[in-house]
Amino acid sequence: MSPELSLFEDQLQRHAQERPFALALWGDELRLDYEALWSEVNYRRQLLSEQPEGSVVLALDNSPEAMLWDLAVLFEERPCLTLPPFFSPAQRLHCLEQCQAPLVVAESGMASELEAAGYRFQGALWSKAAISAVELPEGTAKITFTSGTTGAPKGVCLSADSFLRVARELAAASEPVKPDHHLALLPLAILLENLGCYAALFAGAVLSLPSQARLGIRGASGVDTPTFLRCMAERRPHSLILVPQLLQLLVGATQAQAFDPSCLRFAAVGGARVSPGLLQGAQQLGIPAYEGYGLSECASVVCLNVPGAIRPGSVGRPLPHVQVKLADDGEVLIHGSTMLGYLGNPARPTAWLASGDIGEFDDEGFLYIKGRKKHQFVTSYGRNVNPEWVEAELTQGGVIAQAFVHGEALPYNAALLWPHDPNCSDQALADAVAKANTALPDYARVHHWLRLPQPFTPANGLLTANGRPRRDAILEQYHAALESFNRSEELSS
Repeated sequence: MSPELSLFEDQLQRHAQERPFALALWGDELRLDYEALWSEVNYRRQLLSEQPEGSVVLALDNSPEAMLWDLAVLFEERPCLTLPPFFSPAQRLHCLEQCQAPLVVAESGMASELEAAGYRFQGALWSKAAISAVELPEGTAKITFTSGTTGAPKGVCLSADSFLRVARELAAASEPVKPDHHLALLPLAILLENLGCYAALFAGAVLSLPSQARLGIRGASGVDTPTFLRCMAERRPHSLILVPQLLQLLVGATQAQAFDPSCLRFAAVGGARVSPGLLQGAQQLGIPAYEGYGLSECASVVCLNVPGAIRPGSVGRPLPHVQVKLADDGEVLIHGSTMLGYLGNPARPTAWLASGDIGEFDDEGFLYIKGRKKHQFVTSYGRNVNPEWVEAELTQGGVIAQAFVHGEALPYNAALLWPHDPNCSDQALADAVAKANTALPDYARVHHWLRLPQPFTPANGLLTANGRPRRDAILEQYHAALESFNRSEELSS
């Protein structure tokens, strides 16, 4: 057993022995203390030990049951792939075919899919005898699919030492404010949330795992705000992991006095670029939001603002387990806790992993991410613009939920917009664009915009699993509309 895995196992066993009746897992209804957690994990380990070797796929909604199976697979040292609940049947089948796992633990609603894929239900597990060999890098403990912006996502293979070290660093980063209750808002299939749960258990905290329905979260981007706020009021967590959209929701609810943030001690924010204005507004309202940065190929978190070391607009300093430097062109290069390789392609990456992100360091070592290297466009006036920067400004005002900005070789930038409220007027959208433009230089401002007929979602192929726009797919679908603004202007001039 690897050092980090042995340390984590020992820590959970210690909690079970020294604090047996301390609450560990809190689901929709079920509650388990640390003694029960340890017992239930070992029961599932025994079930797994009686099964043929190979990977295990977990297709479960957030719940204590999902966490128990996750830990059992981890400690049995089997490769594990967790499928997000918002994946389509076609996406789930793609992952099963790529992984070729002999065992699946799934919700009952997946029965027909699994039967069609050749699996048969036996006790608590779905099994499949006839599988094709798939290359996994040696030491693979977790397979997580990258969000990707083009083509089929790749399965990133990670060692237990790499991601458990990150989990331990997350626990250490938040330790000064002692968050004793973590509420998992994102699916466990999202690596960042999975590691946040490990960090909570490592620290001996309460881990709340309500179902996505109990939270009011629908799919990858839909939220029923009253249900969400009721759950927050019921649980009163100390720590959260947020994507920018959920932070915006909490800021708006706090401003409307519909949410009391006084319970929160640490809220890590990541997954996409966050507007400095949104973070500043959150801090002023008493929401302790700390922006971070990471990527799947580096076992999630690389940099993080932490209590006592915050720089607004930055993603924080590198955590102790990694080294970060910049290439000559400003690309962020990372060493430490990098992936073992991709699923089906076990070739190890180079010592310094190229992130694809452009960054800058300040004099105190805080990293500022300027955007994706390949997403930067050049206007017809020769100005370089990173669209994520402009999109963050557009979406931080509480009116616009999603924005996509385009201006390659064009004299004026154009945007696609989707509002938080479908009943939002065009004038309100126009006002929100005008407000965002005041914070931007002239070459980055949005001169034309189009209201989207529907939001970007994973289901329509325009959004990744963790909320990033699939830029090539969006541009392909809306290219003519985005460039028509400038053609119209040329004809009228």
